[in-house]
Amino acid sequence: MTDTPKSHGRKSIKLSVTPRQLMTPSPTLAGVWTARIITLFPQAFPGVLGESLTGKALKDGKWQLETTDLRDFGIGKHRNVDDTPAGGGAGMVLRADVLGNAIDHTLRRARGNGPLIYLSPRGRRFDQAMARDWSGRDGVTLLCGRFEGVDQRVLDHYGIEEVSLGDFVLTGGEIAAQAMIDATVRLLPSVLGNAESIEEESHSNGLLEHPQYTRPAEWNGLEIPDVLMSGHHGKIEDWRHEMSEKLTQQRRPDMWDAYCKKHPEKG
Repeated sequence: MTDTPKSHGRKSIKLSVTPRQLMTPSPTLAGVWTARIITLFPQAFPGVLGESLTGKALKDGKWQLETTDLRDFGIGKHRNVDDTPAGGGAGMVLRADVLGNAIDHTLRRARGNGPLIYLSPRGRRFDQAMARDWSGRDGVTLLCGRFEGVDQRVLDHYGIEEVSLGDFVLTGGEIAAQAMIDATVRLLPSVLGNAESIEEESHSNGLLEHPQYTRPAEWNGLEIPDVLMSGHHGKIEDWRHEMSEKLTQQRRPDMWDAYCKKHPEKG
């Protein structure tokens, strides 16, 4: 007797006039949350996303990843993707025609409701609320910049939203893309398998997470707080909430101010 193969959903088979080297190497799983990455380095994916819980969820078909190699749309024999900045200046800029063809190709494969994002240090800062919003969509398409950035006309033409991982500059968008995908995928149903852990962690309720402890009960002269060993769940919950408030007030005054606006009694 043999085991019945596990189904990952209905496979969507599509005819395409796109050259074979530009086609997605594996069939699309219909109705599955999808991250689409436009990048000069498709070999960087899935990277760390292929490990741990996100990797298991990827293998189990709970989400899927598609990459578009920007070099495949390059111009000429050397497949150039960039050129010097108009008006002069240092560095190179990704060309509008190359990007436009890559984006059109990628969006033709997209289904449902998902944002088109350019990973940019001048964009709105990524946060937990944005991850939660993306997890409720059908997927997300991320454009990974390189060099001095992309031709502004591409952003204007497609109405692309710019999003930043933080107030610093990376050599490209691939690392930021993996971080944002990880933060989003873990919010998908059944990926973590414990809804309570999501609700209690940092940023989910507007506060930083409380301190965590585990065995041994004493380590290097330091003991676990008595309340956590009391077995009194009400007191434990109160202590954790109090610690979350104190940590947020001390470390993230901006978050504390926003929290107090929603809870005037805390101000």
